[in-house]
Amino acid sequence: MVDKAGKGRKEEVVTREYTINLHKRLHGCTFKKKAPNAIKEIRKFAQKAMATTDVRVDVKLNKHIWSRGIRSVPRRVRVRIARKRNDEEDAKEEFYSLVTVTEVPPEGLKGLGTKVIDEED
Repeated sequence: MVDKAGKGRKEEVVTREYTINLHKRLHGCTFKKKAPNAIKEIRKFAQKAMATTDVRVDVKLNKHIWSRGIRSVPRRVRVRIARKRNDEEDAKEEFYSLVTVTEVPPEGLKGLGTKVIDEED
């Protein structure tokens, strides 16, 4: 009975906002590999948070990570991760995760927790 509840929760369309601390995930990383590793860490975070192996990173998020160059990656980034249904016929998985960047509030990222977003469409 407990397994059913846990399994059902992972098989629904949901959107959440997270703050990812890239600084601690990239600590000790070679300068010339920081931005590529940041994208890999964001993918890994989305896989764990949404329980999907198919993670798609938005172009704007990629531009945001690379905006200050390969070495100076932002310390924290606020992302919106949406678990969506895969409509492709030959898809291996039923769901995929789409990771997009969100607007940072003027007071900063401190104290912002995970927020569930209601689907408008």
